[in-house]
Amino acid sequence: MLLNRKSVELLAPAGTWDALVAGVEAGADACYLGGKHFNMRMHEGDFNFDDEMLKKAIAYTHEHGVKLYITLNNLISDEEIPALREYLAYLNEIRPDAILVQDFAVLELIHEMDIKIPVHTSVMMNTHNEHAIEKLKEYGITRVVVGREMTLSELSLFRERTGIEVEYFMHGDMCISESGQCIHSGVVFGQSGNRGRCLKPCRWAYQLIDEKTGEVLDKDSDGAYKLALKDMCMYRHIPQLIQAGVFSFKIEGRMRPAPFIRRIVSTYRKAIDAYIADPTGWQPDEEGWKSLYENRARDFTTTFAFGATDKKDIGFDGKREPRFFSDAVKEAGFQDEILKQEQEINKANAEHRILSVRVGTVGAAKAVIDNGADIVYVGGEAFRPNKPWSLKDFAEVIAYNKGRAKIIINTPRTTMRRECGELEQFFTALKQPELKADGIMVSNLGSLKLAKRLTNLPVQADVSFNLFNHLAAKFLKENGLVMGTASYELSFEQLREIVENSEMPIEVVVHGSYESMICDHNIPGMSLPFFNELNNPEVLDRHYALLDNAGEKHSLRIDQFGRNHIYFAKDLCLYPYLAKFNGLGAYRIEAQDYTPEFAGMVTRIYRTALDNLAAGQEAFHADDLETLKKGPRQLGLGTYRFRRSRNSVDV
Repeated sequence: MLLNRKSVELLAPAGTWDALVAGVEAGADACYLGGKHFNMRMHEGDFNFDDEMLKKAIAYTHEHGVKLYITLNNLISDEEIPALREYLAYLNEIRPDAILVQDFAVLELIHEMDIKIPVHTSVMMNTHNEHAIEKLKEYGITRVVVGREMTLSELSLFRERTGIEVEYFMHGDMCISESGQCIHSGVVFGQSGNRGRCLKPCRWAYQLIDEKTGEVLDKDSDGAYKLALKDMCMYRHIPQLIQAGVFSFKIEGRMRPAPFIRRIVSTYRKAIDAYIADPTGWQPDEEGWKSLYENRARDFTTTFAFGATDKKDIGFDGKREPRFFSDAVKEAGFQDEILKQEQEINKANAEHRILSVRVGTVGAAKAVIDNGADIVYVGGEAFRPNKPWSLKDFAEVIAYNKGRAKIIINTPRTTMRRECGELEQFFTALKQPELKADGIMVSNLGSLKLAKRLTNLPVQADVSFNLFNHLAAKFLKENGLVMGTASYELSFEQLREIVENSEMPIEVVVHGSYESMICDHNIPGMSLPFFNELNNPEVLDRHYALLDNAGEKHSLRIDQFGRNHIYFAKDLCLYPYLAKFNGLGAYRIEAQDYTPEFAGMVTRIYRTALDNLAAGQEAFHADDLETLKKGPRQLGLGTYRFRRSRNSVDV
């Protein structure tokens, strides 16, 4: 391609007016900022722009030939929908050049209100495959901020196949979890990273231990901050970014002061212009590099741009961590004062209450079928040392079931190019008589698109869709989904509003182990000095855990794709409170990390409780709760111990 100044957009952050001016004067082609509500930087009251300042910011940037994008990229609760409508109407009047979105509710309202502003998907939407782009284009999406885990080679092919405009984080703070898939801060503190209030548990100190014995395994590692990813810096790799097809070079840092923004933007402006003017003669300006390096917060990394990360990408010693937002705390148990006061969900129950169970093995599937599960989710990720689900495994479960339960095929939460290719072949194989399943559960828009195109089976949405309001449920229903799973980060009051207002059945996880983060990083491999995947891959078959400074043990599970799933220290348990959860599409047990015996026992207890409720009898029995407490982890209430408030939930 022939390069010119319009071939690349240098995109600068702004949290204050001074920072906006600094970015514009330093040569940014576009700036992005947030209003006082509905964005991902909500901690600092002095940052972000009120409505009048937004209007002035648009006028100022346009006077200088600079575009302005407004972030509207957090999850929205039902109580906030009226304010969101007003905000969108105001934005439609003042006309920024684009808005960045995460929640499907925003797409619904943009269509309903006939909003004429271009829409970009935030990195929080975790867009990582071409099939998701096909779906998003139906809603007028013109640009995507791709997932941070995408390599430049993947990105190049992704860009070529979709033709979509790509925005890429090329400098600044990075999350170690897949975007939109970290709920650690929300569940532990009631301060959701998906709602702009992350307290960064990834920056805590952890020890890597043997989960079963408690033995500390990383005594000789480089330090305790094993999830503390370094800051992204692609300054020395501007040619690779441009040639991969990246259009918008995004600088992270809406909480940064104006001098910091001015320095970074001017440094990148000079380097980009130099490459455009003379690509073959370009080399990094060492003075520019020195300016970035000497004024850095954390040390630098290129994360996934050129392949998988390793230990060099982690700030193990924590010495350059600019701020610790929180300390490790004990996860809450049955602090149920708020939940006890809540009114039950006012929606009619089906005559038979549906119990669904997600399992990790064929043995567990058989056990939950025998103990009364109505729906069994099989497939998707398999955690080592378990083998991935094979066609033979699915056929065995279906044959054993004999029509007693519905067998729903689960799919991986992350489906990049490899997983999409495998899903295309797998969905085709489901047409075989012995693989006659009852439905498919998908985790992103791309796998939804594939499932609808390649099968005739009913499709439902897993928790990774971050279902947070009834308009998002409406979006999913309009796209052919028959049931959606509520977000783990909802308070009970927020859940009640969705269930009561949604026309689509809502499934709720009522018991089980659940992930706080999903990482595309090999955490044991980066922490164990002796690890070499080529020489000793069996090391990954061991069950590890991360031990924080509060003494909480977070199980670590590694799937067949090499992704690391970090679990909460406590399993969710809503058994004592089932009578409040009316009108659900399904009551779900997460038994993927349970033995077949324990999975069957938990299923039996919940089956009995739900049947007793349907018969007007007492559902709770103290001895059954004691049995549930014999699982692999202690039990807790998750976010149902919180009361909601705007943009967060309060303890």
